[in-house]
Amino acid sequence: MKYRIIIFSLLCYFSCDTITKKPKVSSDHNCMPSNTITKNLSKDLHDIEIALSGNTKGMIFVNGGEFEMGGDNNEAKQDEFPKHKVIVNSFWMDETEVTNDQFKEFVDATGYITTAEKAIDWNEIKKIVPPGTPRPHDSLLAPASLIFHETEVTNLNDYTQWWRLEKNTNWRSPFGKNSNIKNKGNHPVVHISWDDAIAYCKWAGKRLPTEAEFEYASRGGLINNIYSWGNEPVYEGILKANIWEGKFPSNNKMKDKFYYTAPVKSFEPNGFGFYDLGGNVWEWCTDWYHSDYYNMSSKKMAVNPKGPKNSYDPMEPYSPKKVMRGGSFLCNDSYCSGFRNSMRMKSTPDSSSIHTGFRTVMDVKS
Repeated sequence: MKYRIIIFSLLCYFSCDTITKKPKVSSDHNCMPSNTITKNLSKDLHDIEIALSGNTKGMIFVNGGEFEMGGDNNEAKQDEFPKHKVIVNSFWMDETEVTNDQFKEFVDATGYITTAEKAIDWNEIKKIVPPGTPRPHDSLLAPASLIFHETEVTNLNDYTQWWRLEKNTNWRSPFGKNSNIKNKGNHPVVHISWDDAIAYCKWAGKRLPTEAEFEYASRGGLINNIYSWGNEPVYEGILKANIWEGKFPSNNKMKDKFYYTAPVKSFEPNGFGFYDLGGNVWEWCTDWYHSDYYNMSSKKMAVNPKGPKNSYDPMEPYSPKKVMRGGSFLCNDSYCSGFRNSMRMKSTPDSSSIHTGFRTVMDVKS
């Protein structure tokens, strides 16, 4: 299975015409594939200097406390249980996702090149594919990122039906070669890998939120509520978040007027004042993902948990992954319902896609 996944990622994502038989993919909530091919990013990260020294402009102070972390209803997945008590210290958190304008400021200051803008490193690939695997054509190693396309499907467990790896796709060109982010400076930046987010954090003097901090902020002071806005179903009452409205993945009715990302602050904030902690884009957390982490950490009160030491995803056990939270404009109640407070998603640190971004946090200085 390991080699089938890697070869599928390598060949099918870069050139679907080169493979006629897809591997079966089944998961209870694996709604976004991973680029399981490592790119060398360490040199870029080491070269970045801290520039902003932790400016709290545009951030909200979150008074720490105790809460119950984990699944709230029957939509919750196995990895969201057991519900367990957690304490987090006070922290600062961005009121919105990092925007295109903010990320551009970082790139202009540092010259940073994102994962999606880099060619695949064949020397890294050789470490994880079967010995003797021939080197792919250079065109298959070109810079690329994952984009979504509408399609009629019969099996919602096979996410390869609506994802493809598109060349020349990155944060500047979110839909490929001829696209751009003109007039979208206040949209969340996308096609951001975990590695890219860490690089931005280093420059800004900040960090990514822990999974516990994200859920605590998302709950906004409400106790055991399903969503960041409360318990009212997402499709009832006023528009609450930028999500997929209609039959996924074939028909988005766009009642919220957005097919893609929405400008930040397009919907009402939660009880703590945060925007888009449910919907718009998935957001990276600092933690490694482990499907059984809640079982391992529920024996006693967890204080400022930082996640497991190692990653484990039973669906792809050879691919270490980081946690993502919050859901995106592609989330739908009939599918991943990623906009729930407790919903957990995961992907490899070098993966990027059309609906993946981030926001930052800062520790409170004593």
